[in-house]
Amino acid sequence: MIDDGIPIELRTEAAIVLGSLAKGSEEELQTLVNAGSVNVLLMGITNNNIKFVEACLRCLKTIFLMNDPPVHLIYENKTVIPHMINIISKSLCTQECITTLFSRCCNTKEHQEKLCMNGALATLAPLLTSTIYKVQMPTLKSIAVLCYQNEEVAKATATATYNGESIPSLLVKLLARDKTSEMQMAAARCLTYLCRGGALQPSSNVIMFKALPTVIRMCKKDRTLEENVEGAETLAYLIEEDPELQGIAAISDHIIKTLAEYLRYTDVQQFNSRTTHKKDINWSNELKQAAFRAFASLGANDEDIRKKIIETENLMDHIISGMNSEDIKVKAAAVRCLHSLSRSVQQLRTTFQDHVVWKPLMNMIQNGPENLLVITSSTLCNLLLEFSPGREVNTPRKAILDTGAIGILVTLTGRNESELRLNGIWGLMNMAFQSELKVKSQIIEAIGTEQLFKLLSDPDPNILMKTLGLIRNLLSGKPHIDSIMSVYGTQIMQAVVFILEGDHSADIKEQTLCILTNVADGDDSKGYIMENEDVLKKLMTYMMHTNVKLQIAATTCISNLVWNEEEGAYKRQAKLREMGVQKILQQLLSSSDAILFDRVKDALKQFG
Repeated sequence: MIDDGIPIELRTEAAIVLGSLAKGSEEELQTLVNAGSVNVLLMGITNNNIKFVEACLRCLKTIFLMNDPPVHLIYENKTVIPHMINIISKSLCTQECITTLFSRCCNTKEHQEKLCMNGALATLAPLLTSTIYKVQMPTLKSIAVLCYQNEEVAKATATATYNGESIPSLLVKLLARDKTSEMQMAAARCLTYLCRGGALQPSSNVIMFKALPTVIRMCKKDRTLEENVEGAETLAYLIEEDPELQGIAAISDHIIKTLAEYLRYTDVQQFNSRTTHKKDINWSNELKQAAFRAFASLGANDEDIRKKIIETENLMDHIISGMNSEDIKVKAAAVRCLHSLSRSVQQLRTTFQDHVVWKPLMNMIQNGPENLLVITSSTLCNLLLEFSPGREVNTPRKAILDTGAIGILVTLTGRNESELRLNGIWGLMNMAFQSELKVKSQIIEAIGTEQLFKLLSDPDPNILMKTLGLIRNLLSGKPHIDSIMSVYGTQIMQAVVFILEGDHSADIKEQTLCILTNVADGDDSKGYIMENEDVLKKLMTYMMHTNVKLQIAATTCISNLVWNEEEGAYKRQAKLREMGVQKILQQLLSSSDAILFDRVKDALKQFG
């Protein structure tokens, strides 16, 4: 094939034979690839003889339809993509084969950019209007992979035109009911990716009244299993971040009931599916993961929708079964679904109490794949909230602790990934909320003051905020405050000063002042503030701050320090009066903020 001395007709026959061999098993295909066939074929498409070029392209197309195509070979030679763009219009065969190749060799942002830089969009737009189905379908798939999770390409696609019509307008035409389900689904996926790429508004007619109804329609049981799966997956992605679309989808065409049927599917084959050539597809698992993903998106923001989803028969059992599945896609989708539903306060108090969801969750955190650790640890954070089943007396709370939850969360706080550090400290904060002293002590001992100070220096303000939240939750309830301060008081006060002297937002300063307020609520712990003149002066400064939230927090702390009913109040009042605190309070009586005014009045009453 690479010998120019051999007649072109013979070389063409060789390419055709190679194409026949490429239609064998995956193993045989891999042998062809390993033998260097792709590079030979890529050289072949530069020939001037169109028949030879087409034979090479057909063989390349077959090779790249394999499960794991050698995508890198397309990009090794910088002239390959421009040449393909240049010859795509030569014939129907070149159009079909090259669009198929583009749809199979665009897996990264770098690939997307290389294709676009070489004019792929301008080349693909006219092909959307082709009358040849075998050209239109790979063209749609190419546009989809070009736009997927790429804002720049999505926006360029949305503004690209052919004969005065934008690509979105051309795509809408392909959603028409007289088009095949496969084509409608492919066009809807393109519009979905344009929407998620910020090129189309979720509230636009194109998305709300065209793309959304199409993907929901594909979920109905009169469609093939593949269309059911693609429909649910695309629906999940389309509505994932938009509450309005979630609300509309939830009441459209009995979608929740339809998706529930996915979970009950047991057969593994369907003969009229268009992908029967794919081997070993477990449709039961495919449908389950698609349903879990769609449920996760539907219930992401609305309590009523979550309630409807949770009322699905045996849903929690299906989720637990999914989390225990050997299929990684099912496992991942099930935990995403649980994560979404665990945002529901009401459901945490009721439905979840009847199901031991924490067991497979803890197993996934400890033994599951690394790429699911963010979502599993985030779900654990939700289950550790005060109102959740994981916190009830004589329920999984003790079991979660016995499984080593504190150690797991502390380990996460030391990870390089900020999302994992955040989930670790967030989980500890939730665990400490209204916990017994024994649990609080275990948390402090496990995390240690050194790690606590590291987290207080974390560049992520969310992590700092949750670390302060942990300290605040540890210091709640008079006996607990005094017990913890008697052991860790010096370090906690150092932490407070460290934050108050730093360059931080008002929210972070407010949270720190709230910690001082809790310290001031203890019986013995008040001394840590009263004996620290630097901290007292800081409180006075914040009482006069321009931010009213900081004024309220500082004033509340002062009020706790001077509270009449507590031992030593007179002595503390005298010291603070001498420092000028009472005068500041009197000045604050002119405040127009109702909450601050009430706190000031309460504090002044204590001075008598």
